[in-house]
Amino acid sequence: AGFGAGLGLALASSAFIGGSFVLKKKGLLRLCGRARAGQGGHAYLREWLWWAGLLCMGVGEAANFAAYAFAPATLVTPLGALSVLVSAVLSSIFLNEQLNVHGKIGCILSILGSTVMVIHAPQEEEVSSLESMAEKLKDPGFIVFAVCVLVSSLLLIFVAGPRYGQSNVLVYVLVCSAIGSLSVSCVKGLGIALKELFSGKPVLKEPLGWVLLVCLVICISTQINYLNKALDIFSTSVVTPIYYVLFTTAVMTCSAILFKEWQHMVLDNIIGSISGFLTIVSGIFLLHAFRDMPFPPTLLPLFLQPGRADPHLPWSSADRHQSCQHQPLLPSEDKGSQSAEEEE
Repeated sequence: AGFGAGLGLALASSAFIGGSFVLKKKGLLRLCGRARAGQGGHAYLREWLWWAGLLCMGVGEAANFAAYAFAPATLVTPLGALSVLVSAVLSSIFLNEQLNVHGKIGCILSILGSTVMVIHAPQEEEVSSLESMAEKLKDPGFIVFAVCVLVSSLLLIFVAGPRYGQSNVLVYVLVCSAIGSLSVSCVKGLGIALKELFSGKPVLKEPLGWVLLVCLVICISTQINYLNKALDIFSTSVVTPIYYVLFTTAVMTCSAILFKEWQHMVLDNIIGSISGFLTIVSGIFLLHAFRDMPFPPTLLPLFLQPGRADPHLPWSSADRHQSCQHQPLLPSEDKGSQSAEEEE
């Protein structure tokens, strides 16, 4: 029951977050003749569609936060890719944004990969209280992982950032991804604390809950700061798929170390989870990397082109469009000369 609730919350979160982008975009497009947000204006604050989008975003983030309290982070985090899919599909319907063949294939791959991950999702070790969460945080393996994350992030920020941050997209994206793995662990602990709070336990007296809250604020602030730097320097179509892959990989690694999610999984489920994740990565790459690339029907094979796909097309009309591969290699001779040769 808990796993089903977490899965439902994760799917609802993707739907709300994906729809929120479309609603806010519709609200911004209605600002005809008024100062737009890109020009420093704030007229969008008077558009109810923009506020509806902001409300959907809040509901989606709340559902995503609650999903971590019921389902493994290895399942919840990759399903966040569905919000990109929802946004792309709704944009093509309501905003008249073109979704080319690569984007449609990417959407299908994302759905298939998410389905495979749900089927083979790891069943994490039971963590039902802050006491058990504290024991997990004291594990030597997680301590070593957290220290490595913090040291590598500091090196990226203060050493690699000033030298390569303007030319290499991986510098700031790696900072966001590494710190993001720790923020998901804090969200998981806070979700457990809220469950205990609603059940009547004196959670507010526990110092661990407040420590997790402070760490979460610091981690999210760092993520937002360096993600904005990456988006300001590099293209969104480059940053988004790379950030998704690195962030999800870091979260899956952290969850495997902290919650021992992969410890009792059989080989089939391990291969299925990895295959589903790689399928989602392929779909997100196709959806973003080729988003602005035109794909005219003439590039399709002949049997997939609109004229060829029509079963009622007469043969005479079809013969007019034969490709060069059906033409003779040598030019045909004049019919008159052929008949003269035959008479001779």
